[in-house]
Amino acid sequence: MKAFLARAAAVALALVLTACAAPGPQAPMIIRRGVVEQISPTMIQSPAHTGVGAIVGGVAGAGLGSLIGNGTGRDVAMIAGAVGGSMAGAQVANNAAQPIPGQQIFVRTDSGVLVEVTQPVTPGLRVGQRVFIQGNGEGTRVTPQ
Repeated sequence: MKAFLARAAAVALALVLTACAAPGPQAPMIIRRGVVEQISPTMIQSPAHTGVGAIVGGVAGAGLGSLIGNGTGRDVAMIAGAVGGSMAGAQVANNAAQPIPGQQIFVRTDSGVLVEVTQPVTPGLRVGQRVFIQGNGEGTRVTPQ
């Protein structure tokens, strides 16, 4: 039973590490043209490195769990500590992220569609300016033509 729990913990840790390291699929680059209709200042939550927090928390939780009990009880405590530590570490990393200044930009494309993009401040953008909308999804950016 002890060997089974040790293997289960190793598989769970490998899955967590793989999920943190695996890059997502790349969307094709889309470039559209348009005119800026509105720009509003905003704050953007900076991307937190929850993977690092989860890994450190998981290792710390497993270490603390190993100090509890003997035999099967210790194995269960280690797994519970690793899971709880991972969740706590990810939350701490999220809370530590500081917001950065940004812009909410509304662009009317040449095809007539209104597109909203929130991005870090890009100096020189102004209402009425012709721009490129580069990308699709979260990676979209508005740049001057």
